[in-house]
Amino acid sequence: MASIEPSSSSSGAPSKDVDIEKLPGVEEKIEPDVRRGSVTPTFEIARARHIQNSIAPLRWLSRGEEWLDEKMGVETQGIDRIPEEEKRPPALINTFFMWFSMTCHVGTLPLGVLGPEFGLTLGQSVAAVVVGTILGALCTAYTGTLGPKTGLRQIATSRYSFGFWGAKLCSVLNVVVGGGFAVVNVVITGQMLSAVSDYSMTIAVGCVIVAIVSYVVSVFGFAIIHTFEKYSWIVSFILLCVLIGQAAPHVGPNAPGFPASNLEIAGSWLSFMAICFSSSSGWCSIAADYYCHYPASTKSWKIFFLTLAGITIPTVFVTVIGSCIGNAAILNAYPPYADAYNGHGLGGLLREIYHPLGWSKFCLVILTFSVLGNNIAINYSSGLSIQLLGHYFHAVPRFIWSFLVALVVALLAIAGKDHLSAIVSDFVSLLGYWTISFTLILLIEDQWFRKRSGEGYNLEVWDMPDKLPWGAAAVFSLLAGYLAGGVPGMAQVWYVGAIAAKFGPYGGDVGIYMSGAITLLCYPPLRYWERKKTGR
Repeated sequence: MASIEPSSSSSGAPSKDVDIEKLPGVEEKIEPDVRRGSVTPTFEIARARHIQNSIAPLRWLSRGEEWLDEKMGVETQGIDRIPEEEKRPPALINTFFMWFSMTCHVGTLPLGVLGPEFGLTLGQSVAAVVVGTILGALCTAYTGTLGPKTGLRQIATSRYSFGFWGAKLCSVLNVVVGGGFAVVNVVITGQMLSAVSDYSMTIAVGCVIVAIVSYVVSVFGFAIIHTFEKYSWIVSFILLCVLIGQAAPHVGPNAPGFPASNLEIAGSWLSFMAICFSSSSGWCSIAADYYCHYPASTKSWKIFFLTLAGITIPTVFVTVIGSCIGNAAILNAYPPYADAYNGHGLGGLLREIYHPLGWSKFCLVILTFSVLGNNIAINYSSGLSIQLLGHYFHAVPRFIWSFLVALVVALLAIAGKDHLSAIVSDFVSLLGYWTISFTLILLIEDQWFRKRSGEGYNLEVWDMPDKLPWGAAAVFSLLAGYLAGGVPGMAQVWYVGAIAAKFGPYGGDVGIYMSGAITLLCYPPLRYWERKKTGR
């Protein structure tokens, strides 16, 4: 193991989050599972820079990125590992407010509306929201703890279990996951801007506006994202409190759900809970992206609980509001709300709830930009994930990939602008099948194979395929969990698996539990075999 120097802030003073004794004669004790040292660009980084210098368009783009960094502070760090001496951590409390801003926004409301659409009573919907959100947030909270330890982005940390090549699969899935969330955000804000214009402006124009603004802010990278997210939640939180206050008289806590048998109700509850789980676990593949600047000696429990609270509290808060307004419009069927929702979707419903009309339009405009915190993070992390696909991808500056992601999101949002509920229910619930497997694989690798064995992480080989694990055990376990667990256990409009169908014609989504169980059964023995076979 390389020796580990205590981390310090940019001013040279020790970080207040570093708990290391410096008394005379007392030896410093650092966690044995972390290796730090010099970062030698031996493989991926050196190859990417060579490609940048040898291909003229890439050379121009690289120089343009450096110019933007010099003039406007655009981040050029990319996927490179951040050594301790170069870390510039914001205040640790930022980890809480960052997640608060990324989840306390109008784009989370459509998740809650699905509860009433599934025919669940308000009490049943709230129970599913709380349970699913907490379970999903546990996944994100854990994976985030790997960022300070390694100084690597989340998908890069997965190379220590998935291997150099297997992690590319995670990169692709991460981009798909982020893009799906971004599409939901852009569609709802497009509906809201259309409502503000008295429906004279098409939803497509609103989608384009939000996509452009989200991209521009995301270009500036880690520092501005943390600063933006620290404050952007405040106005959203206030306006969402006003929203539920104005809608409350028309919410029917005792309104009955759709007529169904107890088994069918259980199936609907499981399906809605799976969507709530996926909503909060979907961040597990990007969490470390925002923690890699924190010192390796930052206490993992601090990261874990700040992340858990930062995701759970606002997500439950906003999703429950979504269930309440959905209850008023669908189950309680208050006529003005029901007409607005049926005629103009969630954007029209929000326009009707806020009153009077002038105040309503003001609220909708402000809430439109509440999704920026979420989409900014998605654009940023998606660009990093694409860079991890290979040397040529790495050679292209992150701001180019983030632009392409924003463009595709805008196009998909325009194409699906009239089908928001279908996008949410069909797409978001699919995420949990892979996020649970991804989290469990990283957990077992970190806590058992790395920590218990005393081997730790050799951080100087993060970009060297011949020094990293094969990744066969992790890839097989992930695919087995998805195909053998997720597919027979999923309940979608377009497909109900054989096991999910046991809960009635619409099924009950149990794919998440099955995916997790199969991954737990597969990964430990396969990883033992892989380590014995390869020695890494």
